[in-house]
Amino acid sequence: MAKRVGVVLSGCGSEDGSEIREAVLTLLSLERGGAEPVCLAPDLTQSRVVDHMSGKVDSTASPRRVPAEAARIARGHLLDIASVRDNELDALIFPGGEGVANLLSNYAEKGVVCNVHPEVERLLKAMLARRRPMGFICLAPILAARVLGPMAGVRITFGARACEPAKHAAVMGADVRPCPVRDIVVDQKAGVVSTPAYMYDDARLIDVAAGIDKAVRTVLSLARDRRPRPQPGPTERPEVKAPQPASQAISASEPIVRRRPGP
Repeated sequence: MAKRVGVVLSGCGSEDGSEIREAVLTLLSLERGGAEPVCLAPDLTQSRVVDHMSGKVDSTASPRRVPAEAARIARGHLLDIASVRDNELDALIFPGGEGVANLLSNYAEKGVVCNVHPEVERLLKAMLARRRPMGFICLAPILAARVLGPMAGVRITFGARACEPAKHAAVMGADVRPCPVRDIVVDQKAGVVSTPAYMYDDARLIDVAAGIDKAVRTVLSLARDRRPRPQPGPTERPEVKAPQPASQAISASEPIVRRRPGP
């Protein structure tokens, strides 16, 4: 059976939801690796809608449902994250995007004292307890820092060590490491893999793709194999030897002892 990997989405669009390129590259790498992607999203209303042409909040836009927006990326195949149990997944991956900071958490508003969405926090803690690997892309490692940092001192990256999220994550208890866009940082103990992606503003798509593919392949290599164990073959019956004839039951070299009748 293919490894089932949850991909947590937070809408559709880098400025107010999931970073579309990062999400699609993640799904592509998972399928290339023989895994089964399972797209998840929280059941929330997205009140902050950004015009991606101007980069400004569109005050005239109606509130949007996060599942409906995330389904644009998932082509309608989407589960409510609250309905998914950790034992149904072999691994978990979070693409980046501003939805990480505004919907999966309130990091954009609260910074180092932010709260993570309860269902996201539940799944992160459960996956850590089960020792199942997790991948975090771009800004998403801030979720690992907030939830797993105090528990496991998790090692992550945002690319450059001096960026503000990296500083905040360090305060949260994470071990933050620098990393180029095409590379990854792996915390073997916690089973956490992270890559910078578009944390570098000048990152090229080809370089982002290389980093994400490396992260996905590493997550899959850390995940347990779901393939069923081979069934044992039919038990062979022990060979039954035919009884020897009486004439052959005693070796010719053995003396024959005759008993006297009576006492």
